Amino acid sequence: MGSQPAQSTRHHVVIVGSGFGGIFAAQKLKHANVDVTLIARTTHHLFQPLLYQVATGILSVGEIAVPNRIILRKQKNTQVLLGDVVDVDVTNQTVSSEASGHTTVTSYDSLIVAAGAEQSYFGNDHFARFAPGMKTIDHALELRGKILTAFERAELSEDPEEQARLLTFVVVGAGPTGVEMAGQIAELARQTLVGAFRNIDPSMARIVLLDGAPIVLPPMGKRLGGKAQRRLEKLGVEVVLNAFVTDIDERGLVVKDKDGNQERVPAYTKIWAAGVSASPLGKILAEQTGTELDRAGRVKVNPDLTIQGHPNVFVVGDMMALDDVPGIAPAAIQSGTYAGRIIKDELSNPGASTSQRKPFKYLDKGSIAVVSKYSAVGRVIGGKVPVTGVVGWFMWLAVHLFYLVGFKNRYSTLLYWLFAFVSNARTQLNVTEQWMMGRHALEEVEERKKEIGT
Repeated sequence: MGSQPAQSTRHHVVIVGSGFGGIFAAQKLKHANVDVTLIARTTHHLFQPLLYQVATGILSVGEIAVPNRIILRKQKNTQVLLGDVVDVDVTNQTVSSEASGHTTVTSYDSLIVAAGAEQSYFGNDHFARFAPGMKTIDHALELRGKILTAFERAELSEDPEEQARLLTFVVVGAGPTGVEMAGQIAELARQTLVGAFRNIDPSMARIVLLDGAPIVLPPMGKRLGGKAQRRLEKLGVEVVLNAFVTDIDERGLVVKDKDGNQERVPAYTKIWAAGVSASPLGKILAEQTGTELDRAGRVKVNPDLTIQGHPNVFVVGDMMALDDVPGIAPAAIQSGTYAGRIIKDELSNPGASTSQRKPFKYLDKGSIAVVSKYSAVGRVIGGKVPVTGVVGWFMWLAVHLFYLVGFKNRYSTLLYWLFAFVSNARTQLNVTEQWMMGRHALEEVEERKKEIGT
């Protein structure tokens, strides 16, 4: 089945994606003389930087995910459509999306592609079955289930070797997400769960952080990376650098060091935080327009964030490749806002030429990674001023509260944080088998569909 939304005579802006780039672009067009259609594969805007706190029981899903329709309900010129965009036709200026077996074709005058990025396994996609990433709510809930079930199964086991495997948690990737995840698992095991079991000691859990780089948090430099590493090691995290994962299965993983030596690490819980690749939509745009992609699949854009030869097609956020602009939330916010502003300004000034557009300039506000409670490392003010310890931690809290969508979310998140930081307790420690097994069950359903189809 297919349909096309009713068209108006006003300039029509289609936005693909409800991440930071898409939502901020839509909000910038609130008072513009346009009709906006936002198409997203999920019903919500997700604050991805806090997914690891959902995975480790600090926050609930509701604190970091807000329905798109609720965010934009007062924006009368905007329609929200649920759909996974499967094709973009830049010649006929249409976008095709699918949801629940229904195909929708939407025409556009201007297009903003903000479809974000996916987890990258560097050509080893089969690793995903045993090592979930950290990109979606489903990932976070699955990981929470895996982490907490590991302790439960260890409590039931009488085999010391199996207990050791169950209580081994391996995080692959020592970037901000990996560092934050490893630190929180360590605090969960050594603080929150202490005294909760009788047959095991949760504090004896082994947490391993692996990375092929020679330092932790490579973008922050050797000094700050060293501080983060020392703090993690103080928490009991084993930091293994210059190491690459060569295989992952249900029982563990194989790690190769820089000298080529391989070691098998038995582990029940494996978490992948090692890399990202842009949405497959980038490849579709490249094939149609001849635009180049970088190694991560990001679209190489003009200084005004458009595709060469298509001044009405903007690519923003994690999908764009422009100079050294990083794939982080502030860059997505700024680029989405920029694209919305360009469209709005040119419609209010019909005589304006696309050649007169001021190039996008990314304002680097720095970045901060939390290592543990009261401890963070990062760089602020254009990445020039280092911050560490409690000061960095409080700055991280303030920034993340500021960017959370909705007053209620900021208020409830602050309360959850106060409870967790003061008491070492966590309110979101419930898990279900459905959270753990849902992804695998859906994959099996899709495989079955393909078999029937053939």
